[in-house]
Amino acid sequence: MFKTLATLGLAAALLSGAATSTLADDAKPVKIGWAAWSDAEFVTKLAAKLIETKLDRKVELVQADVAPLYQGVARGDLDAMMMAWLPQTHADYYAKVKDKVETLGTVYDGAKLGWVVPDYIPADQIASIDDLKKEDVQKKLSGTIQGIDPGAGLTRLSEQAVKDYGLDGYKLQISSEAGMLTTVDRAERGEKWFVATAWSPHWMFGKHKLRYIDDPKKSLGEAEHVDILARKDFKSEDPEVSAFLSRMKLEIPDLEKAMFDAQETSYDAAVDKYIKDHPDQVKSWMGDQG
Repeated sequence: MFKTLATLGLAAALLSGAATSTLADDAKPVKIGWAAWSDAEFVTKLAAKLIETKLDRKVELVQADVAPLYQGVARGDLDAMMMAWLPQTHADYYAKVKDKVETLGTVYDGAKLGWVVPDYIPADQIASIDDLKKEDVQKKLSGTIQGIDPGAGLTRLSEQAVKDYGLDGYKLQISSEAGMLTTVDRAERGEKWFVATAWSPHWMFGKHKLRYIDDPKKSLGEAEHVDILARKDFKSEDPEVSAFLSRMKLEIPDLEKAMFDAQETSYDAAVDKYIKDHPDQVKSWMGDQG
């Protein structure tokens, strides 16, 4: 959901992406791309750890913006990515590459985009996006909707929502995930009113008491699924890894808890804890390798 990196930038990332293993060099490393979202970072690092420790394979993680990730998988520069938000959020990206990639499976269902407010704002004041048009509400929100990155699918949909609901007096504050979270954290400490773009799964729901407001026009879409996309021929060329990825599926509450653990400790520690706490699930993912 981020702005496109220059082609050379992605090429450099592919050449210098951090190798996460010191295993034997007899097999080509599995290249998995990810963008800097908390959910994508956790599931990608979880998959990498299991591929390395259970399948004895090298993994190279390549971080880039979302658009170059789709391009990288389509070109075969990347073997897979684990963060295709469909059918709506990444619709534009997916439409351009759908004939050049394969879907290995859905890593989690029920993903959601929306706008959130803190629980201390009374529900009779803000229950839906329509309520933002109330003069007193607009004043308390300073006519601002806290947003994220300019190239994000959520930003594109939020811009459309501003138009659909006639929120002429509002500005969608383009920022970043980190910037949005900083604003939310600061506002909550002072119990100030705010509305922010958000998505689930996200660790912020473990830290803050937030609620989604209704979107009766469905401008921000409905529940989505997050899929794993692979380059063409990856399933036939690497059946062991592709079979593992196709079986990998997490429940959103478990994922959000793990993401919050990662914020409190580290992603590596949270991955190790998840593996330790879910032995049967991991065994089912690994199949014959479990």
